[in-house]
This record gives sequence, structure tokens and C-alpha cells, in this order.
Amino acid sequence: MLTISLPPTKRYGRTMSFTSTLYLCPVLDLLLTNIPHEIQPEIRLGLQEALVNAAKHGNKLDPSKSIVVHFSITKDKYSWVICDQGRGISSQCSCSEHHLEELPPDESENGRGFCLLYEIFDQVQWDQQKTQLKLCKQVKKSKRRALLA
Repeated sequence: MLTISLPPTKRYGRTMSFTSTLYLCPVLDLLLTNIPHEIQPEIRLGLQEALVNAAKHGNKLDPSKSIVVHFSITKDKYSWVICDQGRGISSQCSCSEHHLEELPPDESENGRGFCLLYEIFDQVQWDQQKTQLKLCKQVKKSKRRALLA
């Protein structure tokens, strides 16, 4: 089941909730609706990694548990807050200090997601319980907008 809230009037925002699943195509399509086409593939990959982690590792693919995503756009950034009903992660990822060359091998089943998040998003932040992840991407002004300003 998928539920979506109506956007507030002063800025664009949306909240959606869905049961733990790895079938994320419709969720990702909705989350990318207002993202510029040129950065959609990169953002899609990052959001997919975060949502798979929430469903698989956080909620253990338990269909009775939900994932909630709060999405907002302000004048200077896109933000997603992803919440699961799991116990939180036990270790702190050190990927913010690593580069893509240091990712686990392609045949490895785990360990790439966090590192990709740090490469794709400008801000990756966990809450204290580590069940809520905030991802932000800065809005880049286009050359045309800069010329008109």
C-alpha cells in the first residue's frame, strides 16, 4: 500500500508511506517527479540504495512495517527524510572519507550503498536512533537563470 500527502502551500513538499518492499519503481518515479531530468539518474540510484537499506536492513522486509519518506524542495535544495521501523544501524559508516575507488568489489553483496549515498548527496545525516536518514542535494542555478538575475 502507498499513501501520499498533499503538498503544503508555501513550498513544495510531500510525504509518502509504503510497506517494506523491494519493488520501488513506482515510489522512485513519484519521488523524482519534480527533479530536473539531468540529475534524475544519479538521484534515483541514491534513493534506491537508501530505500533498499530501509526495507531490507531496517525493516527486515517485514510487510507489516512501513517506510515513510518526507520530500521537500526549497529554493536552494532538495531534501528527503527516510524513516523505517527497524532497530537502527549499529556501526557508523566512514564512507564520507572514502572515494568510489575504495568501494567493495562488484561481486560483493553489501557495503556499497552508504558510500554511494555520500558520493551522490551533498548531505547525509542520521538521527540518533539511526532509523531516520536525511539526504540533501543542493540546487544548482542554471547559467540562464544566473544571467537573468
